[in-house]
Parts: sequence; structure tokens; C-alpha cells
Amino acid sequence: MLKNLHIDSRVTFILKCLLFAYLITAGLLLLLALLLYRFELSEQIVSIAIIVIYVAVTFLAGFVAGKKMGARKFLWGLMMGALYFVVLILVSLAVNKGLGGVTNDFVTVMLLCTGSGMLGGMVS
Repeated sequence: MLKNLHIDSRVTFILKCLLFAYLITAGLLLLLALLLYRFELSEQIVSIAIIVIYVAVTFLAGFVAGKKMGARKFLWGLMMGALYFVVLILVSLAVNKGLGGVTNDFVTVMLLCTGSGMLGGMVS
């Protein structure tokens, strides 16, 4: 019973951390949209900003997960980055109704999300 409670609290924490990461992402993307509207940013700058947002948020999620879990911090950070990426892909598949727009930068985004999450866990 106690072991199940411990596992449930970890799963709950991971889900809360993932939700928090997506709320931060939504806020930063809204800020980017405002900046795009206000300053008419180029497509290249917007693409770089989106990548920076992914890296910063997964780093933060990995950092928080590593701090909370204590042991094997880099694995918890890696898991947070991977889960973030999986949700990102699932949302892209749902919006695009197929694999059309997902395959362009699939590996790059996967490596950025998992790597920055793992780095965040290692730093914590």
C-alpha cells in the first residue's frame, strides 16, 4: 500500500510538472505572438524563438523534476523532456490530422527536448 502511494505521488508530480511546463510554453508563445504582431518579426527569428522556448521550458521541467526526485536526476530530466516531446507530437498529429507537418524537424526537436531536459536534471 505504501509503495503504491509513493508511485502515485511520483506520477502525480510528473503530470503536474508537465502541465506547468505547457502552461509556461503557452504563455511564452502568446508573448511571442504579441511581439510578432507588434514588431513584425521575420520567420527566421520566430523559428529561433520557438526553439529557445522549447529548450528553456524542458530545461526548467528537468531541473524541477531532478530537484524533487533527488536520485538519478538526469534520468528524471530526460523523462520530462521525452514526455514533453511526446505530448508535443500528439498535439501536432491531432491538429495536422496526419504526419505531414510533423516529420520536418522531428529528430531535431526530439534531441533538443530530451537533451535540455536531461541537462536540467543534471544541473539540479
